[in-house]
Amino acid sequence: MNDYPIWLIIAVLAVGTFLIRFSFIGLTGDRPLPPALLRYLRYTPFAVLPALLAPMLAWPAATDGVTDPARLLAAAATVLVGWRMKSLLFAVLAGLAVFYGAVALGL
Repeated sequence: MNDYPIWLIIAVLAVGTFLIRFSFIGLTGDRPLPPALLRYLRYTPFAVLPALLAPMLAWPAATDGVTDPARLLAAAATVLVGWRMKSLLFAVLAGLAVFYGAVALGL
């Protein structure tokens, strides 16, 4: 098998990704964005983060894709503590404590 098609695909995808980003950042970088668009962009991290974490909770690789109650409990504890205390540090520590506690109890 020749490596040429693989490197061609990588190069085409790199140029395509650059053009997609440049169309948004490079062409509109010197002009202010409309307030409605800025309002929607403010919520982007809150939409992307659950999309990245949900597969790791529902189908974790550590358990060969089987949903694990310990991970679900830890996620629920993290969300609850983060919502109530408004502290990322306490939320992460609570999630860690619940996860390792649940694993120690055999859940």
